[in-house]
Amino acid sequence: MLREKSLPFALHRYFTVSACRLLIEGREIVSDWTYDAIALHFESMISNQKRPKFLNLLRIHLPVTGMNSFAHRVSGALLFLAVPLFIYCFSLSIRDAASFEQLLSLLTTPIFKLILTLLAWAIGHHLFAGIRFLLTEVDITTTLKSARIVSWLINIAGVVVFLYAGYRIWS
Repeated sequence: MLREKSLPFALHRYFTVSACRLLIEGREIVSDWTYDAIALHFESMISNQKRPKFLNLLRIHLPVTGMNSFAHRVSGALLFLAVPLFIYCFSLSIRDAASFEQLLSLLTTPIFKLILTLLAWAIGHHLFAGIRFLLTEVDITTTLKSARIVSWLINIAGVVVFLYAGYRIWS
């Protein structure tokens, strides 16, 4: 049992007393045996939990559907963070002829080409994964086998979009 002066004991007492009050149909009477039974239950729940002491992200092996979902979130975040860049490029393109020439020179730098290639992957993957998630909402590709197949197709399509955009941007 937990000691009476420890913080977990106080939390157990609060939650178990509340649970006992619910169990006795709203009466304010809490018997000792009910409290002891619920306290033992909560104590066993806490002692049986095996939580990791550290989280090593390199050791987590997600299935392909989980990787696909994670990549969908990453691509969405990249697209969101690229909105100011798109606004800046758009403002340069419509200001005047000199700023348009500045934009054209900016588009030929290797770092900007790399950013555009990465954003092309983000657009492609986010589009394809978004379609998959919409199909899942209408109960298409809800079985494990079809979800895995569609996830692999999305990953392959994202790589194809990345390679095609890279070829077009860098050549």
